[in-house]
Amino acid sequence: METVLIADDEVNIREGLKIIIDWNELGFEICGEAANGEEALSAILEKNPSLVLLDIRMPKMYGTDLIRIARERGYKGRFIILSGYSDFTYAQTAIRYGVDFYITKPIDEDELSQAITKIKQGLEKEHAASENIELLKNKAKDVILHEIVTGTYNTAEAALLSPRKMEEMNLYADIYQVVIYEKFSENPEDISYSFADLLKITNKGNHTFEYFEEDGNEVILLKGQFALDKFSGFLERYEKNPPQKGSPLDTLFLAYGRPVRSLDEIYLSYEEAYTLQKRRFFCMQGQHTLGYDALPKVQDITLEINNDKLEEYSNLLTDYLIAFQRNKVAETLFSLEEFLYNVKNDIASVKLFLTDLYLRIKEKANHIFCSAEIPFPTNSQIIDRIESCHYLYEIILFISEQTEMIMNATGNPSRDTVLDDILYYIDHNFRSNIKLEGIAPLFGYSSAYLGKIFNKTMGESFNSYVDHRRIDYSKELLKENRLKVYEIAGQVGYNNVDYFHKKFKKYTGMSPAEYRKNGFTPPLKNLPETD
Repeated sequence: METVLIADDEVNIREGLKIIIDWNELGFEICGEAANGEEALSAILEKNPSLVLLDIRMPKMYGTDLIRIARERGYKGRFIILSGYSDFTYAQTAIRYGVDFYITKPIDEDELSQAITKIKQGLEKEHAASENIELLKNKAKDVILHEIVTGTYNTAEAALLSPRKMEEMNLYADIYQVVIYEKFSENPEDISYSFADLLKITNKGNHTFEYFEEDGNEVILLKGQFALDKFSGFLERYEKNPPQKGSPLDTLFLAYGRPVRSLDEIYLSYEEAYTLQKRRFFCMQGQHTLGYDALPKVQDITLEINNDKLEEYSNLLTDYLIAFQRNKVAETLFSLEEFLYNVKNDIASVKLFLTDLYLRIKEKANHIFCSAEIPFPTNSQIIDRIESCHYLYEIILFISEQTEMIMNATGNPSRDTVLDDILYYIDHNFRSNIKLEGIAPLFGYSSAYLGKIFNKTMGESFNSYVDHRRIDYSKELLKENRLKVYEIAGQVGYNNVDYFHKKFKKYTGMSPAEYRKNGFTPPLKNLPETD
């Protein structure tokens, strides 16, 4: 809404001007009135109205003098002169000082309305032009700011970096530091803190910091020692008193580069902050800041994830799960986390690695514990859960919770000895290439010691017990008459069919084919193991 000041020494005319024109409809509101020239000048300079309706002859100061003085003091608004005189000299003087319309009394309502309408249209064009100019200036500053911070300006643009130019754009300071502010909450109800809110400072006139958005994050350029001190104080408070889990402050991350003294070094601080921001996913639980002092460790990272590592960790975790070795599962997950902290792969690759790892564990567990009802999430739920995690430790925690769920779903509460766990492991793994040397470490024993304990407790060797389980299962398969003998050999853990024949005959007194043909089960020979 534009404003209008009415200045006339006759009160009836002032009141009449308020009434005969529908000011609101024309886009104006009356901001004041004056009865003489001095009052009018004072009101103009104080209220800066968009339009002044001014009687040319008023006490204490003529209208022409008033206009001249107002213009000299910077007033740029519009004037409509109202006068009972049609003296051309007054008109010439008024036009010279930028008066838009000269209307003689008695005032014609239509003529005045038309004049006000034209002035309103002119003001709208001026405002639009001014906004466009300001937009272009701001856009130019944003471009320059981005190029300075990221170091992408070229030699031809070096003149833009002169101290005078930077002072004009509020970019010049004695010290700078770049901070990247990432807010990753998916909850729309979370408070969106501004950087000024975090530091509890004002940024009037952009004197303390500038910022622009890049890749959904705010890139902050701190300017001057005051701003850097405020930021340092915030870091100290934030690290001493970390935010509560689930609070809005728990969903932000700050990466910052080193302080620099010159404009042409700002990009160094930015590159450090950018490198650190990409490591946010690998931060420890409760860590929300990462500074340039951590760069040497980040830059020394050389490890990479690969299929061999995937197979190694999936086998280890599955074996420990089957053996119900919670401590070993925890140690392996800790080792996995340490390994992934030191890989140079991007976040998407790490998440894919962990997704594949969990899906492999799920597949193996379903195969081994085929009769158990394990409440696994669906594959799509697993993928979505891992993809939604903002930190590595969140995924490791999820996998840890899932391993506990698997052990609870498949474990036997009555098994309270290590040997019970070993027998359980054998009963669910005899179809694989199981060896004493391979499972002994799962239970924290050497193979020689475990072999002695097993033989003493069970009255037979480890290999003999495994053979018994395999032969018992092979007899069930032979009775079903679905598979060929060589297929059954593979199903029960013998890769060589001749070796299977030898073992079967040793424990049953007949060949697999004879057993299938005769259809009876003589007692197993409990012969000592000779392999």
